[in-house]
Amino acid sequence: MSSKTALLEVIALGAEDAERAQEGGADRLELVADMAKDGLTPSEQTVRAVLAATDLPVRVMLRAADGFAAGDLDALRADAAGLVAAGAREFVFGFLTDELEVDVDACHALLKELDGAAWTFHRAIDRARDPLAAYDVLTELGCDTVLAAGSPHGVGSGLSVLQQLARRTDGPALLVGGGLRAQQVHLLRAGGVRGFHVGSAVRPNGWASPVDVAVVREWAELIKS
Repeated sequence: MSSKTALLEVIALGAEDAERAQEGGADRLELVADMAKDGLTPSEQTVRAVLAATDLPVRVMLRAADGFAAGDLDALRADAAGLVAAGAREFVFGFLTDELEVDVDACHALLKELDGAAWTFHRAIDRARDPLAAYDVLTELGCDTVLAAGSPHGVGSGLSVLQQLARRTDGPALLVGGGLRAQQVHLLRAGGVRGFHVGSAVRPNGWASPVDVAVVREWAELIKS
């Protein structure tokens, strides 16, 4: 994602979501399972179905449980290897230590399985003790995208942090999501944000319903106008 190109990433739970998001004009998908726990690792079967249903880039979540501790790294590495075998080429993950620092060791362990794949560090950064310092660590790790709301409470509470992250030009691209509202897009774009991430915003009938094509189209037009 260049500094001038707007990007809309949509959360997908399966193949139908992927097809509908692409029809609406999404640029990339984040594939997860179990949004009741804010997104966990999907099955290999789901990954194959989604990759067959769309030609959009698909970033696949690697997260075994609610929260931001890495947990069982051997199990995570096995999941990563299985998803790579299923065709996944881009990923999403993020781990913090008990001291709320980026868990560099856990990230390195997982990256060994991913063979240089592009990856997003997800909203764990919003729980970091110092999000700006965490961003610098992620730059050193080779992360290409950071998904952030600027606050654990969502975009509305994190605008000042997001504005600081958006001014960084020497590290991962900033992807803003987490309670993102349409009326916030203009301000964020004016501050240099070019990446936007939506999930519930494109599901007016809730997570039990598929992505709404028309609403995705509205978001795509909004961020690219």
